[in-house]
Amino acid sequence: MSPRIEPTLGPPVPGSSELRPEPVRRVLPPAPQAPERHSILGMLFMSLLLAAAALVLAIVALRWLPPPTSSYMLQSPVKPVQYRWVPAGDIADTARRAVVAADDQKFWTHHGFDMEAIEQAQQYNSNPRHHRRGASTISQQTAKNLFLWPGGYVRKGIEAGLTVLIEKLWGKNRILDVYLNIAEFGPGIYGVEAASQSFFGKPASRLSAEEAARLAAVLPNPRHWSVRNPGPYVQARTAWILGQMGYASPGTPQEEPEPPAAGTPEALPDAGDRDESLPAPAPRAEPRQGGSGPPASQGGAEAPAAEAPPPAADKPPD
Repeated sequence: MSPRIEPTLGPPVPGSSELRPEPVRRVLPPAPQAPERHSILGMLFMSLLLAAAALVLAIVALRWLPPPTSSYMLQSPVKPVQYRWVPAGDIADTARRAVVAADDQKFWTHHGFDMEAIEQAQQYNSNPRHHRRGASTISQQTAKNLFLWPGGYVRKGIEAGLTVLIEKLWGKNRILDVYLNIAEFGPGIYGVEAASQSFFGKPASRLSAEEAARLAAVLPNPRHWSVRNPGPYVQARTAWILGQMGYASPGTPQEEPEPPAAGTPEALPDAGDRDESLPAPAPRAEPRQGGSGPPASQGGAEAPAAEAPPPAADKPPD
């Protein structure tokens, strides 16, 4: 029987074939990594920041440059759209007065929002039998038409921020000129110049008060109400706008007409049916040229008021 060899803990003898067990090594778990969502949120924040900066730069540039297109033009179901930018000097003052009288009579005095109109619209819309009424100012509509899309509370929030920016960076005159150049006056017809040429065969610089009022009358819903062949509502609203501009005559509505009930929109004419005639919605005479007094009455009829826009429709400097 061979002798038992005891294991030794000492260092191995050189040349010895004795095996020594390897020391046990502790393997540490890998260090925890930061969640990936932090990096995703950071990238999203940076993207939003860059988009906001680009938007501000675009608004600054559009203080002087004409917009090549608008968000609503890009979303138009009618392609190609009719759009031609014209400078402020090529737009008749009647067009400015008409849209202010029709849509935003406090335009020159508010700072982008008409809080009184918003409260009135909320009270009016609380009645389910009423046709829904909006309270957007020309400044809000300009921001929406130029950069945004229809509908939604998110859009309303972004619109409010853009409205503040263009009010601060552009001024009232520029806002009104941009609005007139990008507003939709008919399916695929954007801007007062394209509308004037399409409906009346003349440049926007030569629009009469009645033609400008008819263009403004369809702005709440230009894809359902027609400038070329106006129905009863557009005719009544045209007469009301003319009265607000200072062209009152017997029978002029004192209150803004109610739009047609839902489900009975005024039919649009055929796109190729061009009517160059412009019948008046109500008999009226043009304001007298020259002089400050009213013209002489004829046939016992009350003379129309002389051309004198109300203070809200005047155009003050920026």
